[in-house]
Amino acid sequence: MKTAITELLNIEKPLILPGMSWISTPELVAAVSNAGGLGILATGPLSQAETQAAIAKIRQLTDKPFGVGVTLMMPGAKANAKVALDAQVPVINFSLGKGDWLVQEAKKYGGKVIATVVTQKHALAAQRSGVDALLVTGHEAAAHGGAVTSLCLVPSIADIVDIPIIAAGGFADGRGLAAALSLGADAVAMGSRFATSAESPLHQNVKTTVVAKDVEQTIYSKNFDGLYARVMKTPAAEQATKKPMNFFMAVVKSFKAAKMVDMPLWKLLAGLLSQFDKIRMLSLFGAATEKLEAATIKGDLDNGVQFIGQSQGVINDIESVEKIASRVMTEADTALNKYNRT
Repeated sequence: MKTAITELLNIEKPLILPGMSWISTPELVAAVSNAGGLGILATGPLSQAETQAAIAKIRQLTDKPFGVGVTLMMPGAKANAKVALDAQVPVINFSLGKGDWLVQEAKKYGGKVIATVVTQKHALAAQRSGVDALLVTGHEAAAHGGAVTSLCLVPSIADIVDIPIIAAGGFADGRGLAAALSLGADAVAMGSRFATSAESPLHQNVKTTVVAKDVEQTIYSKNFDGLYARVMKTPAAEQATKKPMNFFMAVVKSFKAAKMVDMPLWKLLAGLLSQFDKIRMLSLFGAATEKLEAATIKGDLDNGVQFIGQSQGVINDIESVEKIASRVMTEADTALNKYNRT
């Protein structure tokens, strides 16, 4: 299937693995790229050295295009972005920040830049900055989706921009891909679906729980990490989203996140004094890391919290990335041809 995204990124299938911390590892990134889609490495939990090593590992596992994701407001993100630029990574995906400089640097070597957006305003700003495509994230998505559902958000943005769109939030099968194309998108990001694949490092206990749960069993709250986010509905998640963590306790716990990305503690402390509101949110996010790791890495859903999209309700098995990608394309063709019969 050819779309504006497959042509832009030089891939075979309009299927994207978004950068999900502890999940979008080199092995899963390469598996998606080898299956004809585009895998995007998550650099949130990585130091510069780890990002450099991860990029090298991906290149050992695939000769297909791949991407690197950076959440610009997070500690260490800009440094990791520079590592990706120095390595001349084919695709850079940024979110939560201004990426003008990324666009300028990537274009020097022919790289493509994708901006993640959740509103029309941000979509237009990203287009003005020169990005090549948009990853439009609707309300159904895992983690930090927007306030508007994909059914309305995708066409509303498609109507006002003239660059390709990747739809994210609620897409896990061929019917979803067909729907996204009809709404004006040129590809879909399937985070929850690929996270529940055989090659995904997501803990097996979480994978089987995703398969068992339905579309209603998620929680959307800003009380977990300071930003509105969608997580799997469990007793631990309900407790974690009842009220925000005490800020001062969050600051203490955020030191762990700062250490994880090799951020000097003096920078964190300086930020507390100069950018209190921003650092407050970062501290809450850092404090959430412990619970995210407990679920994603250790499979502990009694104490941990798992980011997951509403699409968990249409994920019914744990299969290889290759099989999932092939099946999605077959289902999409069937769905698109259903109403073309004469």
